[in-house]
Amino acid sequence: MVTDVVNANELHKIDPVFGQHSFDNHEQVVFCNDKDTGLKAIIGIHNTVLGPALGGTRMWNYENEWEALNDVLRLSRGMTFKSAITGLNLGGGKAVIIGDAKTQKTPELMRKFGEFVHSLSGRYITAEDVGMTTADMDTVREVTPYVTGISESLGGAGNPSPITAYGVFMGMKAAAKYKFGSDVLEGKSVFVQGIGNVGEALVEHLVDEGAHVTISDISQERLEEVRSKYGVSIYGGKDIYSEPMDIYAPCALGATINDDTVQKIKAQVIAGAANNQLAVEQKHGKILQERGIVWAPDFLINAGGIINVYAELEGYDRKEIMRKTENIYNTTLEILNNADKNKVTTNTAALNIAQARIDARKNENSK
Repeated sequence: MVTDVVNANELHKIDPVFGQHSFDNHEQVVFCNDKDTGLKAIIGIHNTVLGPALGGTRMWNYENEWEALNDVLRLSRGMTFKSAITGLNLGGGKAVIIGDAKTQKTPELMRKFGEFVHSLSGRYITAEDVGMTTADMDTVREVTPYVTGISESLGGAGNPSPITAYGVFMGMKAAAKYKFGSDVLEGKSVFVQGIGNVGEALVEHLVDEGAHVTISDISQERLEEVRSKYGVSIYGGKDIYSEPMDIYAPCALGATINDDTVQKIKAQVIAGAANNQLAVEQKHGKILQERGIVWAPDFLINAGGIINVYAELEGYDRKEIMRKTENIYNTTLEILNNADKNKVTTNTAALNIAQARIDARKNENSK
């Protein structure tokens, strides 16, 4: 019994949430556990100054709970700035479910997760993310109204992936305009890393424009499927980061720009759909800047998905969704020019604009 007390005290010293490097004054972190369904989930609510925290639920087979906590903290923080910089009246939140989406996800687990979401009374609104489908959101909707990205037949905006990809494409074109003097991607070599729903939709846009597309993914079956469909090349090397290319598009999980890769990257532009691409924002953003590599801030250019699901809350139509998503092009150019003018990284320039909007609203609310 004494041993248990000592271990508990030692664990307490670790300071598991407030001491996390990714903790950035989050308003609320909720740990969800249900023995009957096997649910183990974490909901992170980063900031609700601009509105309720909206962000998708990711189901992933994390190596441990620390990894899951770090992911939800980074993702929820990113959602705050994503909504702020795109002008949406939403805060930032995210959820992760620990487990294998292919083998452990059940309707009962999703409904139980929905009950936890419902218990937050609208402070957090969930949506689709990695490991989730529109059908899963429909199941969550059975127990709570605080969910977006449901089927169009139920009055929702449907799968956000095509809109997310379109926003990334717009951001990529803007970054190309800034770096190369033209936003035409015809003839440009583009490596797309991660061929999920968003990655595939991005490949389609790039092929239609005449870019030379090379793809990589952990699933060989998926690679063959996309190559057959669009006539693109599959990367057969061992180190994609060292390959000469015009544009690198990370569309899988985050932190691919890290200590091991940042000095090797030969791309002139980085623009992709993955969240939290910079493992350490200030450090790796600065290195990219010094090397003359243009990085389009991920939380801006992948905002098409949240624009799409926000339509369910605000009631605007498909035309308005596309208009708002297309405007990512203008905002990206504004940020790249702002970064150059003020001699800061593109990440800092984007964060400053987003934070200014949050601060302005906070000041209004305090009056």
